[in-house]
Amino acid sequence: MELRRKQHRSSPWHRHRTHLTVLCDACNPLGDPVNTNKRFDAAKIFGHPDVIAEAPWFGLEQEYTLLQKDTKWPLGWPQGGFPRPQGPYYCGVGAEKAFGRDIVDAHYKACLYAGINICGVNAEVMPGQWEFQVGPSIGIAAADELWVARYILERVAELAGVIVSFDPKPIPVSFLVIGMEQELTLIIGITTKSMREEGGYEAIQKAIEKLRLRHEEHIAGYGEGNERRLTGHHETADISTFSWGVAKRGVSIRVGRDTAKDGKGYFEDRRPGSNMDPYVVTSMIAETTILWKP
Repeated sequence: MELRRKQHRSSPWHRHRTHLTVLCDACNPLGDPVNTNKRFDAAKIFGHPDVIAEAPWFGLEQEYTLLQKDTKWPLGWPQGGFPRPQGPYYCGVGAEKAFGRDIVDAHYKACLYAGINICGVNAEVMPGQWEFQVGPSIGIAAADELWVARYILERVAELAGVIVSFDPKPIPVSFLVIGMEQELTLIIGITTKSMREEGGYEAIQKAIEKLRLRHEEHIAGYGEGNERRLTGHHETADISTFSWGVAKRGVSIRVGRDTAKDGKGYFEDRRPGSNMDPYVVTSMIAETTILWKP
C-alpha cells in the first residue's frame, strides 16, 4: 500500500497525510509466528514459484451486520421485534430501508484514503446488513487488504457507538416465518492466469474438481458457525454436499454466465462464512487449485 501512496504524491490528499496504517506479522520473542498469525503460512504458499506464475486474483465480498451497542439487535429493527419481510432493503435507499449508511460511506472513504483496493458497497437483504468488496487483488494482497478494511470498519463503527458483527448468522432464530435471509457470506471470486487465457474454462473445471475432492477440509477452515448458515436454504448449499453450477446461487461453487460463454474467466467459492480468516481461505484455495496434485 505504501508503494501505491508513492505513486500519488501529487494528490492533495497526500500532502495532508500525517500518519500511516501499518499491518505487521505478530511473532513471539523467538521470532516464531504466534498462533493467531495465519499470514505466515499463507505467505509461504503465495510465495511458491508455481503460485506466483499463475498470478491468482481474488475478489472478496465481505458481508457484516451493524448492531445496536446496548441491545445487540440489528440497526433498523424494532426493539425485541422483527422488521418487515425482505424485498425493499437490498441496495435500498431511504431512512425506512437503509440503516447505518453514514458508517458505510465513512468506511468506504477511509479505505480509499488508506489505499485499500475497495471497489464497492451495498445494502444487503436484511436491515442493518451490509457488504463491501475488495479486489481484484493478486495473491496475499487480497487478504492483507481485507484484514485492514475490517479493522477500519470497526474503528469507524466504534466512533458511531455501533457494533460490527461478522457472525454468519447473527440472530439465532429462523426467518422462514417472516421471509428474510440472514446468512452472511464472504464470497470469493477466483481466477488464475490459466483461467483467464483462451481455453481457461478447462482449467476452471479442473480447479472445481480439486475443490470437490477436498470439500470437507475446506469447510473446516471456512469460518466458525458456518453450519448454521450452510443449510441448503436461502440460496446456500448444504454444508455436507459439494455442488457447482453456471449462474446458480444455491451451490458451493458458482460459475458466471459470461465465463461459461467466453470459455474463460473466474468462478466463485460461495462456502466461506463472513467471519472466515482470509489468509487461511485464500491460501487454501491457492494450494488446492494450483499446487495440489491429486
